[in-house]
Amino acid sequence: MSLFGSINISSSGLTAERLRMDIISKNIANANTTRTANGTPYKRQVVTFKAAETESFKTHLNKHMNKNNDIGNGVEVTGVKEDQSSFKRVYDPGHPDADKKGYVLMPNVNIVTEMVNMISATRAYEANVTALNSSKSMMMKALEIGR
Repeated sequence: MSLFGSINISSSGLTAERLRMDIISKNIANANTTRTANGTPYKRQVVTFKAAETESFKTHLNKHMNKNNDIGNGVEVTGVKEDQSSFKRVYDPGHPDADKKGYVLMPNVNIVTEMVNMISATRAYEANVTALNSSKSMMMKALEIGR
């Protein structure tokens, strides 16, 4: 692992969690959007992650020479996907988007779920900041040894 490997891993986590927070914020903002550009209610979006894999020759060689040295390369976003759960039906005959029976299709966004996800994303972001600061502190201590 290089000198800045832990910083790169933490920064990938920070970037991924920032995107996750952006998507959660978008879901909350559109929790009552009954009509989008394609005419349907807003569909909740979810960010998916996977372990980052950079398979350079050096990484491949190290992986096969050091069987126990599987440190990893951080995280990367694989995509932002729409939640395929059904829309909520709410009886509101005065709503402009109500059908003939008076029901309105509402987005499949649950505010409680989004708030729990927001807390989770915030904690993960904070953990990555702490890891980044610890790495920086260890590097500074190593530089102080040379004095």
